[in-house]
Amino acid sequence: MTTFQYVAFEDSGRRLKGTVEAADLDAATAAIAAKGVHVLDIKESRTQPDAPVKRGRAVSKTDLALFTRRLADLATAGFPLDRALKVAGEHSDNPLLTTITAEAVKDVHAGLPISEALGKHPKLFPPVFTMTLRAGEASGQFPTVARRLADFQQIEIRRRSQLIAALVYPTILAMSAVLVIAIMMLFVVPRLSGVFSGLGDDLPLSTVLLLRTSDFIMKNGVMLIVALVGSVLLYRGWVATLPGALWRDKTVLKLPLIGKVASKAVVSRYARVLGTLVYGGVPILEALRIAGAASGNRLFEVSSVQVQNDVREGRRLADAMRDTGAFSSIIVQMVAVGEETGDLPMMLAQVSDTLDFEVDNGMQKLTTVVEPLIVLTMGSFVGFVVLSILLPVYEAQNLVK
Repeated sequence: MTTFQYVAFEDSGRRLKGTVEAADLDAATAAIAAKGVHVLDIKESRTQPDAPVKRGRAVSKTDLALFTRRLADLATAGFPLDRALKVAGEHSDNPLLTTITAEAVKDVHAGLPISEALGKHPKLFPPVFTMTLRAGEASGQFPTVARRLADFQQIEIRRRSQLIAALVYPTILAMSAVLVIAIMMLFVVPRLSGVFSGLGDDLPLSTVLLLRTSDFIMKNGVMLIVALVGSVLLYRGWVATLPGALWRDKTVLKLPLIGKVASKAVVSRYARVLGTLVYGGVPILEALRIAGAASGNRLFEVSSVQVQNDVREGRRLADAMRDTGAFSSIIVQMVAVGEETGDLPMMLAQVSDTLDFEVDNGMQKLTTVVEPLIVLTMGSFVGFVVLSILLPVYEAQNLVK
């Protein structure tokens, strides 16, 4: 006897799942039909999984974007959605994504839409992903909506890569500066303290400050490390709360140089997510909620909730955005035009493209300012140390003469 898994439905339309033991497939089908239900799908139940579950590296944004692009291309080519999902998963280079997609294909065969099947894995497929696909399924425009979603993901990856590339050199400079300062204070200066101790109280003020600072660090190094780690943990715990996160995000947006660039990057992401969802047919209230959560800034998330409540009461989207004070005038004006022309997604996409260009220019200007500042700071400290060392030597020589 062999065990078979089946999916069936009653005359009332209620879906059933179960197992039955029979000699072969035909006998299993007959046994299920004898219960007065209609068989939708039946297959042999395997005690071992179809494929070993490979828990390899985590699924990156690039892996997910390539998966979405393949899914969109296959759906556009006319593949049935379950087959498109299966092929897209099988051709992924990430074993974990392949395994999860295979599980989703089984759920689709059991009667679930693709969006719900993938939505069972929210850590991998975020709400903006599943809600967009769900809207595409409901509107009958799945291939078009999936292509739009893939475009959005690729733009996000490109933006992230540009930001990382712009920050690499300043980060290396900053780490080098910290390393140089640590070596000087922990190894170089302590060895010189014995040399200068014989000079008594006639040391220059800069030398005294340098020696005392180095001595304090050497004696209280463990306490300083504990205090630093504790401060970091307390800060992370505080910013995990809503008041702390709001303070952090507001502070970042108010910082000189960085604030304007960060604000434009957040608004760009918000506009792109909102435009993608609205284009896919997601209801505007749900789209506002998801866009706020996906913006990466708690201030915009709270402001988006306020906009959502105002729109629910019947206000125009542009007016609701303007009253929060969090959205720049460009997005408010473009949203107003989009509402008047009936093409809100296109207006939001144009806002995002414009802001992306401004963010690129802002990052270039920021790096040209930050790099010299780091070099100047490191050079000033090294110069201070050298001066503090040479001054006592010079004065000692004068005394000898």
